[in-house]
Order: sequence, then C-alpha cells, then structure tokens
Amino acid sequence: MSSNGTGISAEDLRLRLAEKLSPTQLEVVDESAAHLGHAGQDGTGAGTHFRVRIASPLFAGKPRVACHRLVYDSLRDFIDRDRGVHALAIELL
Repeated sequence: MSSNGTGISAEDLRLRLAEKLSPTQLEVVDESAAHLGHAGQDGTGAGTHFRVRIASPLFAGKPRVACHRLVYDSLRDFIDRDRGVHALAIELL
C-alpha cells in the first residue's frame, strides 16, 4: 500500500486487476492530483481518482457494460473502503 492519504496506489490497483482479469494490456494512472478541490479528493493529491486502460480475454464477446462491471467488481474493496477510490475511468483496449 502507498503512503498517500488513502493507502491506495495505482500499483495496488494494477496488481489486483492483473490477478483477477489476466489482462493482455494494462495501465493504471493515478489522476488524483488533477482533481484537488473536487468531490471525493482527500487533499493528498493521490489515491482517489484513477484511469484504467485494459484489455483482457475475459472481455471477449461481452458488452461494454459487462466488461466495466468486471473491472469494478475486481476493485470493489478499494472502492468501498472509507476514503477509497472515488472515481474510476475505464478505457477498454
């Protein structure tokens, strides 16, 4: 876990997604600093707003919303925790 205010890092999310979805492409970017002063930001500039770019064989034949659901479900404990992930932008590759 990172030393930011939430204890959540891009690497934490990347490791979880790699474990759960076996992606062929994966990038996780912490965009929290760009959201300072916005809802859900905890003032640290880290750990609240993320962008995920992902491709996975588990997405094959599934509609976009089902693929997004797989990503959200994989990261549920990071989202549900107190001061957890506030915003998650998902780009399917």
